[in-house]
Amino acid sequence: MPVLSPTWTNERIELLKQHFEAGLSCREIAADIGVSRNAVIGKLSRLNLTRGRSVDERRLQERVSAPRAPKAVPRLQFEMLATIYGEVDTPAVTGPIDDANRCSLLELGEFSCRWPISTPGAEDFCFCGNAAHDGQPYCAGHSRLAYRPNSRARVVRG
Repeated sequence: MPVLSPTWTNERIELLKQHFEAGLSCREIAADIGVSRNAVIGKLSRLNLTRGRSVDERRLQERVSAPRAPKAVPRLQFEMLATIYGEVDTPAVTGPIDDANRCSLLELGEFSCRWPISTPGAEDFCFCGNAAHDGQPYCAGHSRLAYRPNSRARVVRG
């Protein structure tokens, strides 16, 4: 039976530490020492050798933890629905929906109504474009159509 030599000799461990301190990647260390990348990662872990997070990882973490603008706040949605369906003293906006602000997808602004008009792909397809308030996706008129409690919203194309 052949005698197997240990993967991690004292010389390899010293090389591993030197390369690690020099900032080489695990792939580069593995190629130089003659072991697999996973062997390098495992040995570094067992030796409790860790690097600080890379710049890319820090940027990703900053993006993930950065405060975001609130999307639709449930309380605002409730108040809007309550207003639309008369559960609050403030009157709901009634009357026809203005069609003077219709726009294409590229013309939609951050606070524009995103209610689709016509059929996607059709020549006359566009969006409402009226002012949408309180972080809502639709103007008050289209919100009345979109948010109907306890019923299925009927499709109204205008």
